[in-house]
Amino acid sequence: MKKYRLEVDPRILELLGPNLYTNIYYVLAELIANAYDADAKNVYIISNKDDIRVEDDGHGMSYEAGDIAKYLNVAGVSRTTEGDSLTKSGTRRKMGRKGVGKLAALSVSEDVDVLTVVDGEKSGFVLTRHPENGHDLRAIPDDQIVFERITDHGSSIIMRNPQYRLHKTLDAVKRNLLKIFPLVDANFRIHVIRGKEEVTIEDFDRSVMGELCALVTLGDKFKSLCDLVPDSHPNRRADLVTTQATKIIPITMKTNNGQEHEYSLEVRGWIGAYRSTRGRKAELTDFPDNFVSLFANEKMGEFNILPVVGQNKLNEVYVVGQLHVDLFELTELPDMALSNRQGYKSDDPRYEAVREYVRGELLTDILKRRETYTDIANADKKKKKEEELRGDEAKLRAAVDAFRKKASAEAVDALATLGVTASREAMEKAISESINANSPDLGLKVAVDSQKKRILISQTYPDKPFADVIHQMLVFNDVPPDDILYTNCDDEVCRVPEGREVYDYLREFFVESYSTQKIFVLFVTSENTKVSWGAITEVGASWITKVDHKIFNIHPFRPEHPLNDEVQWQSTNRDKPSGDLWMIPLNADIFCQKIEATCDALGYKKKTREQNKTHLGTLVSIRKA
Repeated sequence: MKKYRLEVDPRILELLGPNLYTNIYYVLAELIANAYDADAKNVYIISNKDDIRVEDDGHGMSYEAGDIAKYLNVAGVSRTTEGDSLTKSGTRRKMGRKGVGKLAALSVSEDVDVLTVVDGEKSGFVLTRHPENGHDLRAIPDDQIVFERITDHGSSIIMRNPQYRLHKTLDAVKRNLLKIFPLVDANFRIHVIRGKEEVTIEDFDRSVMGELCALVTLGDKFKSLCDLVPDSHPNRRADLVTTQATKIIPITMKTNNGQEHEYSLEVRGWIGAYRSTRGRKAELTDFPDNFVSLFANEKMGEFNILPVVGQNKLNEVYVVGQLHVDLFELTELPDMALSNRQGYKSDDPRYEAVREYVRGELLTDILKRRETYTDIANADKKKKKEEELRGDEAKLRAAVDAFRKKASAEAVDALATLGVTASREAMEKAISESINANSPDLGLKVAVDSQKKRILISQTYPDKPFADVIHQMLVFNDVPPDDILYTNCDDEVCRVPEGREVYDYLREFFVESYSTQKIFVLFVTSENTKVSWGAITEVGASWITKVDHKIFNIHPFRPEHPLNDEVQWQSTNRDKPSGDLWMIPLNADIFCQKIEATCDALGYKKKTREQNKTHLGTLVSIRKA
């Protein structure tokens, strides 16, 4: 009669069993890793009514050869030398190290059946949180050791009455498994089975690459992923997708024996950015879609380091990546995994080196590429919008010309029928009726007005810091950036469209439009204004076309005619040589007053004076003279 004895303090089972893992997929990843270490080619995750079982066609465990006794030695270190680091076949590096992964299933079920077979020799026992006499496990008779998918060799872990269940759809199960265990290919397949449904995972999830707009790969192994990213902007492909060599970081570490050596920490893998986050609402217990995972020896060690390396920037929600650092699991170095196997010790020099590299270089790189994609996409949208505006302007121009011709003709006909003796009132009534009758021809005016820029920030490049403050205050007051024309703006949507000549573009707003809507100009004036031909041109154009404007002046310059220098302008100080801007409280209040007046004139919903003064204080220094 076979006897199974768990070599562990029973209190460890109470502590680790239910608390070791917090997610069914972490448990499955541990069991899949065990199958990988057993040189399995297939793993079957079978979801039944009353249990979830994980079967594999690996070597299996022999009772007679002592494999099971070794298995039941919880926390027995499985790797002490590099020779121990290979699986029995010698073709794979072992993922397991601490010997506690076998307890993973106890996080899902109180009692777990462990079945195994080697060349016809069957063995089975019930792994439980509450062993008899603290150590003894109940044996399962040979006639009850039944497998669903394997025959001569392999193992099966059966989690009965599981506390967690797999997701409703097998596609969701597949997606989650690939996030935490991407090591699948023709030599290691994962089969997920539920009733008559079955899905086989035998390749990296290519759909992820298809949703990216930017990608950086590290190392030759991952180069081919670049071919899977859509070529949405061929002329700018190199700015969005690139292959880089493996990142090598020299590092000094002490071995388990206390000897100090130099190592090369190698980072391979990939990091990308999604085109969009729409449609990415995950199921309740799903993993998020934006993450940067760390792997060692192909096994996930930490799912997401973004909260550690990120800077809370909004565009970090687009980031996704998987980085492989095998030095994390080098046998001769200390184990750096946390006890729950869901992260690494933050003070380990290897972890610190990777963290600094990702934060300082890799994350910055991919975010810049994401911004480039946004600029390209916005430029395309803007170009299309400009083409639509030109088309509508042309239609409006034709409509106005037709209106004038038709209205005049009908007015002449009306006057002819009245005779030269008609009263002035009768003539005016006839012409008015003709114009009113033909006014629907001008219906395009509303459409044209809605597409035009409404606010121009007129400035010189040396005064950009002050112009930026005005721009940010307008946006703070809910003015859409798309309504603002600011040639030196960091936001591409506010700049002159790519390929357009700035003066031709401005002429359309000041002069060449049949639309009566005039652009509202906010002038930033300083000693730089008089030496800037562009600024002088805008001042002249605004005077000729009599557009409304406000003046924001940098002291000690004094605005002059033809600007409306008879009304109060806002004044700001600029220190030299630092260029730091500051205002006295009075001028800060005037600044907010002019921003609010601009919003009132154009119908935008403005913030309160107190809100504006508070926000302005975060953008520029407000102090006494």
